[in-house]
Formats: sequence, structure tokens, C-alpha cells
Amino acid sequence: MLRPLVVATLALALTFPRLGAQTSSQDSTAIRATAHDYIDGWYEGDGARMERALHPHLAKRLVYEDQQGHSRLVDLTALELVQTTRTGVGKIPPAERRDSVTILDVFGNAAIVRIDATTWVDFLQEVKWNGRWAIVNVVWVNRPKAL
Repeated sequence: MLRPLVVATLALALTFPRLGAQTSSQDSTAIRATAHDYIDGWYEGDGARMERALHPHLAKRLVYEDQQGHSRLVDLTALELVQTTRTGVGKIPPAERRDSVTILDVFGNAAIVRIDATTWVDFLQEVKWNGRWAIVNVVWVNRPKAL
């Protein structure tokens, strides 16, 4: 009696599409485009492009040590990041830009992306939200300053 149930369960399980780590090339292209809207929007001072990349509830964070060796946290919201982008504070000439985008993992509607930028590295968490990919979290680490 148990054997037919196991066989039926396996057969049913094998007929459903897998939702695992596989992603379509369309999703990969959209994930990468979202990351480029973010970093290139920053470099170009293009607030609309930055805003297009972000989920409205974005949290961007940096952990650093203060002069006493205590960990400190910098938080930015989507609105703050878009407004700062619009001021042009991140604008640099194209020849000085570093904007390598690497998709580290995709599972279902979630992706982890690494951006190697000019003076920092960003780790993005993107989600597929209402049919488009958007950045919900960013943790960034500044590159050590050259001596």
C-alpha cells in the first residue's frame, strides 16, 4: 500500500518544474541591468536611473570601525540614495570608473550580486518584485586607501 503512494508522489514531483537555482537568461539580463542602473546611475548622477534600480524599502549599509575601534553603522534609504545621486556627488569620468557586475547566486525570485566599484565593493540583494528586478538591500565595503 505504501509503495504505490511513494511511486505516485515521485511521479508527481517529477512533473512539476524546478524552481531551484536555475534562472532564465532573461532574468540574468534583467538582474545585471538593474545592477548597472544602480552603479552607472551613481557615476552619471542620474537619479531616475538609480531610482529605477531600487525597491522603495531599500536599506544600504556600511559597517566601519571608528577611532576607538568600535563598529559603527551607516544607513541609507532609497530616497537618500536617489537624492544623493541627483546631486552628482558620485560623478567621475568614464575612464576612472570601475563597474564590474557579477551575479553570485539566483534562487527563484532572489539574487545576490557583487559590484566591484572604483573605491568600494557592493553586495546587492535583488528580488523580482511585480515582474521586475529591484535592489532591496546593499552592504558595501570601502577599499583600503592606497598608501
